[in-house]
Amino acid sequence: MSDFIQPYNNDPFVGNLSTPISTSSITKGLLSNLPAYRRGLSPLLRGLEIGMAHGYFLVGPFDKLGPLRNTDVALLSGFLSAVGLIIILTTCLSMYGNVSFEVDDSKDVLQTKEGWGQFTAGFLVGAVGGAGFAYLILANIPVVQSVGLNLF
Repeated sequence: MSDFIQPYNNDPFVGNLSTPISTSSITKGLLSNLPAYRRGLSPLLRGLEIGMAHGYFLVGPFDKLGPLRNTDVALLSGFLSAVGLIIILTTCLSMYGNVSFEVDDSKDVLQTKEGWGQFTAGFLVGAVGGAGFAYLILANIPVVQSVGLNLF
């Protein structure tokens, strides 16, 4: 077993282990396709893509598991709760960027104050848009089903 798990780059002081899963080319390929690590993507587009995914999936838990789940306004309250959480997350992203990036000499644009600000703005727009899209789909399930798409 010690042959499979080694210190990363044979440096035991790094605090990371090199395993067959963490250092495989498949894992590296999958991770490099995530928007945070994809090359050639501006910080605004990275934030937009990450925000859309997160906003889209936040409405459902608030709708189905929230305190108003058995009422007529469950979906609307789920959407508004998701938007409230998105605003809190955007505020946290903004605060993180303000305290983390002071010098703008990084080779990655995302690791600068301006780049992180663009990322945060893209996250806000994408997340609210994703939550709005999920709300519209859930509010119009009968219409979508009558068209014959059978998505649900």
